[in-house]
Amino acid sequence: MLIFLLGLLLLGATTAFAARALALPRLRAQENVAKIGDYGFSSGAAEATQEGSLLGAFDGFASAVGNAFSLRRGERGAVSARKLLMAAGMYNVDPRRLVGYQLIAGGGFLALWLWLWASTGLSPLIGVVGLIGGTLVSFRLPVIIVSRRARVRLDAIEYDLPELIDLLVVAVEAGLGFGAAIKAASERLTGPLGAEMRLMLQEQRMGLTVTEALKNVLERVETPSLRSFVRSVVQGEQLGISIGMVLRSVADEMRKRRKAAAEERAQKAPIKMLFPLIFLIFPAMFIVLLGPAIFAFLEALG
Repeated sequence: MLIFLLGLLLLGATTAFAARALALPRLRAQENVAKIGDYGFSSGAAEATQEGSLLGAFDGFASAVGNAFSLRRGERGAVSARKLLMAAGMYNVDPRRLVGYQLIAGGGFLALWLWLWASTGLSPLIGVVGLIGGTLVSFRLPVIIVSRRARVRLDAIEYDLPELIDLLVVAVEAGLGFGAAIKAASERLTGPLGAEMRLMLQEQRMGLTVTEALKNVLERVETPSLRSFVRSVVQGEQLGISIGMVLRSVADEMRKRRKAAAEERAQKAPIKMLFPLIFLIFPAMFIVLLGPAIFAFLEALG
């Protein structure tokens, strides 16, 4: 059974290399065209600093593997990876590199499990289940790591947004324009939201309008509060409403949203505390309190 699986694996690899050799000219042309969509996701300075190191070589290998896979699959995997990397704030990472890391992780676990299966003599059921389940988990592991980073970053942006709106309200009511207010607020803010505001200002310097830059921010980091903020500002600009009134109404909405989120977390706390109480705290208390009594009872019974 194991020899048959290894034979199939080698046959598939040989077929894939032969097909790539035949389609190499077409893949080269598609690769040049696909580089246009990667603007902003590769940092020449960062790659130059890592060039010659082991990490840089591994990143290059992952990019090559992901590039070959993305060209063959029609850029679908690269598009989803690009959205995930934007949410995580990893703008200097090639989207196809993430796809390459997925393939390397899945293929590496597959080879390691086959070696363990052959050397330790596992049962066929455990071998097949571990092969399929472990390969799928390893393939998804890079995406899970980046998704967790994106979730933490979006939560930080959601938490800091009311502070940004309060700063904008103060600056606008003091007589500054919306662009100048954004610049003043971005200098005071740190973290992901401040970085996004500075990136928005950089896009405005490159020629984009305030509306277009705000829509780009929403496309990069789409959270409920930020969506409400961007839509309110865009509608205020289109309808000619005072930006100070719009920001004040959005600030009130943000405070209500934060209060509702805090109440929701407070209501979830007893349920989350139930599992550690039952499985960790109560057993330890029973051992400490009832343990001596049980030993004394057993000794009394002989």
